[in-house]
Formats: sequence, structure tokens, C-alpha cells
Amino acid sequence: MFERLKKFLREVRVELRKVTWPTPAELRGSTGVVIVTVLILTLLIGLVDLGLSRLISVILR
Repeated sequence: MFERLKKFLREVRVELRKVTWPTPAELRGSTGVVIVTVLILTLLIGLVDLGLSRLISVILR
């Protein structure tokens, strides 16, 4: 069992060496894109929810 674990960890190490890690500038840029996207989607979903809520309240009157 320990041999399999050692082999797995060795393979993980080899694969991690192949990874190209982002630079700090790329990371900040990607983070900004994610934050802006989340804010836009939050606003969109909120507006759709508000519209549907009002529609349902008009229908149920």
C-alpha cells in the first residue's frame, strides 16, 4: 500500500513540474475578470428574479 502511495506522490510531483503557473499580473487580471463576471451575473439574476416576482404577484391578484 505504501508503495502505491509513494508512486502516486512521485507522479503528482512530475505532473506539477509540467504546470505553467500564472504570473502575479496574470493572476490579478484573471481575478478581476472573475469578480466583474460574478457582479454582472448577480445583477442579471437579481433583475430577472425581481421581474418574475412582480409578474407572479400581478397574476395572483
